[in-house]
Amino acid sequence: MSVSTTDRMSSDEKRAGVSLAAVFALRMLGLFLILPVFAIYAKELPSGNDVALVGIALGAYGLTQACLQIAYGAASDRFGRKPVIVFGLVVFVVGSFVAAFAGDIYIVIAGRVLQGAGAISAAVTALAADLTREQHLTKVMAMIGSSIGLVFAISMVGAPLLFVSIGMPGIFALTGILALLAIFVVIRVVPAAPAVPRQPTWQSFVEVLSHRQLLRLNFGVFALHLMLTAMWVLLPAELISTGGLPVAEHWKVYLPALLLSFVIMVPAIIVAERFARMKLIFNAPIVLLLLVQFGFGLFSAGLYGLAFWLTLFFVAFNILEATQPSLISRIAPPHAKGAALGVYNTTQALGLFLGGVFGGVLAKYAGPGAVWAGGAALALVWLMLGLSMSMPPLRTRQQTA
Repeated sequence: MSVSTTDRMSSDEKRAGVSLAAVFALRMLGLFLILPVFAIYAKELPSGNDVALVGIALGAYGLTQACLQIAYGAASDRFGRKPVIVFGLVVFVVGSFVAAFAGDIYIVIAGRVLQGAGAISAAVTALAADLTREQHLTKVMAMIGSSIGLVFAISMVGAPLLFVSIGMPGIFALTGILALLAIFVVIRVVPAAPAVPRQPTWQSFVEVLSHRQLLRLNFGVFALHLMLTAMWVLLPAELISTGGLPVAEHWKVYLPALLLSFVIMVPAIIVAERFARMKLIFNAPIVLLLLVQFGFGLFSAGLYGLAFWLTLFFVAFNILEATQPSLISRIAPPHAKGAALGVYNTTQALGLFLGGVFGGVLAKYAGPGAVWAGGAALALVWLMLGLSMSMPPLRTRQQTA
């Protein structure tokens, strides 16, 4: 048998990767479009001048998502991936239209809570793992991660234009329409999911929560997303005050940084997969994150300095976004894969939520330097855990005709 028959992705694997990346992209595009313009829109609503309520409206999504990721992941182990994904998207659609027709900030918060309750990330990632052989899993995760980064870049550019043309209610309605399109993709385009062995939910969680390798990865995704949101507490203001760049032009920094990071990420993933250098490719971005925290804190004077460190952050972020879910899927027992990814996505959402809280508190009471120092401390702990990890071997999974 030639090497190419096992080394190349099958047509079903390519279809699974592209279609599931599209599902993530359609859902995340709707969420990202809200971020750059919601605070402006909120001022038009009753009680919308209350900054705390605006923050709750933005953060409510992440909090409810964190609370429900484990439940959705476990449910996908028990009832199947596709039914759970479709159910979560339906809940997300309902939340989008509740927010679209909201007359005050409290109804918007309710809509955002419902959007977060459609927490399908764990089930989608588990389905990607089910449909992909292990030697190609990181490539599929990279497709998904790249699609999320790409729609983030599109959102940074497109949101202000959409806000002018259709308003915030129109953007919320658009998020619902995009989620409906994602449901169609799941039902009609994503390949059928293979049967997975089932086991009582509590038993799956005992395995997942007592597994040292999985716990290391869960800490990693928590630290990564805490650093991400803590950075966004400071960076926009830094671009204005230090970089001299008005808010309307911030995309000119974000977009090149994201695109360049994708260009660097692709060969890194190829090296990890083809030459079995996963441990190197996993730990090198953690070292880079440590350097970025010091860089932002000590050497970020001027626009070009900020852009340089932001680009390096996105390089590390995108590589880790691709490799960590792949490692979770390889290490987790097949019957507990959904539960493992549920715990993983929960710690991710908690990192997003707490990064904003701690970033704001540290910046307010101890200064920006404390935020970067805290990020550096987290990265250092993560690096020690990463260096002590043993990478799982690639197990070729034969596909039946």
